[in-house]
Amino acid sequence: MKLAAHGIAGNVLKWIENWLSNRKQRVVLNGCFSEWRDVISRVPRGSVLGPLLFVIYINDIDDCMAGKILKFADDTKIYHAVNSDQDVSALQFDLCNVVEWCKEWQMLFNADKCKVMHMGYNNKLAEYCMNDVKLECVSDEKDLGVIISEDLKCEKQCT
Repeated sequence: MKLAAHGIAGNVLKWIENWLSNRKQRVVLNGCFSEWRDVISRVPRGSVLGPLLFVIYINDIDDCMAGKILKFADDTKIYHAVNSDQDVSALQFDLCNVVEWCKEWQMLFNADKCKVMHMGYNNKLAEYCMNDVKLECVSDEKDLGVIISEDLKCEKQCT
């Protein structure tokens, strides 16, 4: 377990394991209650420990990649300088490794939400895929409330 690898042991580890096990949830709306359902995700949303446990859980995703990665909460960005066919292959290899890491740790992601932004004059403008899904190429993307564009100009943000 990843928690034990970070030095969490004894009663604290048992408490966290018990807290994460056999959880159920239901929806209440206008006094109507849904049936109780098993919670299949391992990190509870809306909890104080949830973000910390998530960071511990994904902390080693960097180990499977040769390129650079940025992580913030549940948002992850992989980036490479892509000036040659070798660079294209290296980035695609990293994307494949991320997919394998996710499968190994049973962490599902939605490839339809993953996007590619080509920046720079020498960029090869290659196509990339994850899980056999071609990634959408975008010229700008909103990230943490800021619109980032491929030319790094701030016109769309100002507008």
